[in-house]
Amino acid sequence: MTIKYIFMLVFVLIAADTSCAATSSNRGDDVRIWSAPLVARPGEKLEIMAVATSGDLSELLVTDSAGRRTRMDVVRGGGPPWSLRAALPAPARGSYLVEATRAGKVVASAVIQVGKGAGNRGSGEWDPSTQALYAAWVEHLFEAPPEESLNFPSLEPVLRDPQRNFLHDYLSRGEDSQFPAEPDCADLPYFLRAYFAWKLGLPISYRFCSRGSAGAPPRCGPPEVDQSFVRTAAPAGAFRKTSRRIMDRVTSGTGRTALRDNATDFYPVPLERSALWPGTVFADPYGHTLIIVKWLPQMKERSGLLLAVDAQPDNTIARKRFWEGNFLFAVNPNAGPGFKAYRPPVADGGKRGWITPTNAALDQRSGLPPYSLEQANLTPGDFYARMERLINPRGLDPEEAYEATLDALMEQLETRVGSVANGEEYLRAHPRTVIPMPRGPSIFETVGPWEDFATPSRDMRLLIALRVLADLPERIRRHPELYLLKGESAAAAAARIERLHARRSRERFVTYSRSDGSSWRLSLAEVYARRQGLEIAYNPNDCVERRWGAAPGTPDFATCRRRAPAEQRERMEKYRPWFREARRPPR
Repeated sequence: MTIKYIFMLVFVLIAADTSCAATSSNRGDDVRIWSAPLVARPGEKLEIMAVATSGDLSELLVTDSAGRRTRMDVVRGGGPPWSLRAALPAPARGSYLVEATRAGKVVASAVIQVGKGAGNRGSGEWDPSTQALYAAWVEHLFEAPPEESLNFPSLEPVLRDPQRNFLHDYLSRGEDSQFPAEPDCADLPYFLRAYFAWKLGLPISYRFCSRGSAGAPPRCGPPEVDQSFVRTAAPAGAFRKTSRRIMDRVTSGTGRTALRDNATDFYPVPLERSALWPGTVFADPYGHTLIIVKWLPQMKERSGLLLAVDAQPDNTIARKRFWEGNFLFAVNPNAGPGFKAYRPPVADGGKRGWITPTNAALDQRSGLPPYSLEQANLTPGDFYARMERLINPRGLDPEEAYEATLDALMEQLETRVGSVANGEEYLRAHPRTVIPMPRGPSIFETVGPWEDFATPSRDMRLLIALRVLADLPERIRRHPELYLLKGESAAAAAARIERLHARRSRERFVTYSRSDGSSWRLSLAEVYARRQGLEIAYNPNDCVERRWGAAPGTPDFATCRRRAPAEQRERMEKYRPWFREARRPPR
């Protein structure tokens, strides 16, 4: 071992806060190095992640016990927070010094002991460095090229993939194969938080909330703080029990609470890049929830993107881009929609308990994203314009904006292909079954096979999405400041996009499997022509052809062999105005 390495190792062991984190850091909470698994064993892969809240990082360096210093191959995460992820494929027994650099200077360092006992999982609290790790973990969990369609049948293949999941087998017990991971829309943010809390030894809080009424948003009870994971490496059975209890308690109402309410699990944050970290949720006014997973900054060669994931009632997980067709924002008396951050439990001073911070306590000093009522004062038009300026601060060429919106719509249609196919698969496995159809507004919020396989909420969002793309020329006329017109008038640009839409809608297609197993291809122009049929296409008791808007007498309807009961079809006609006007009825 070289003298230089001995000096560095001694310095780090003295200066590092060895009681904090999966490994230690000597530069404070703004940059921290974490390692996984908790017990580093010789010959077994060791994951490293450096996370920073103060700026981008340049590289990771590792020095082994013999004093050999090498640069690690890294996967980079955006920011804030910024991250670098790397791995030692088969480390030998001994000490490893890991350093994170920025602009040639070491900004964090840590000593990892391989084969010399367990590491440490952190402070046991949701402190800033732990929150930053959660954000980076979520980002890496759903990493993929932006042009790639990212879809999973459930959360299980995501968590069980060590290439995605930095915390996979973190406790070295094969624990990730010992529990189901099938959260739906409302459950997904809680399931991810609970999983992370289990691995890092943190408390997790949640509330039981009502669903609200026509004139009032949901209200919640007191927080239930689960301490099962605190200061212990709990077995998979403990996580299975806790996650099941949480999913039994939370509903779609938990995200729609009023923006001024203190008794909530999620609170509104400013529409600023510094506050919208991966892991932040978006709650729409009708109960759907998405989770931010990645920002891609605008560059000369490409537009910016904000990517999110959501879960569906059939437990499928998909990555989606921010646009009006996915992120519904409306001012309703019965909901507080928008971007919201988790309100974590914090230690209650010297009282040996846990509380959740009030809105007033969520300021810059808390280390959490600040509480903000900015979104309460925005019209939908102002909200979308504000977000567009965050995602593409330099503005977009109108044609580039159209193509990005078109791609997002096609992603939504492809996701619907899978949703409809899942309903078909269920009914093939349950012949002669008729899924009961709820009455009135309950078609949007219920339990059982209807929730799993009917698509009223998704179809309403699809109808909105179709309108958003078609209305882009009018948006250019109304908000020319959002576009790079380069001397062209807004009217001329809008007319050019109308012509582009007419052409491109004939060139883009979606393909679905008919009742006899044959494939049928629909152009986007045909989807537009079928909008009236899509207003009543959400019932899984109908054949797949009908669910894609085919009418009797059309060529693709010829293979239809199943219709919903007449009584259900009659009620669907009665509910049709909700979809035509894209207006969810009051509860």
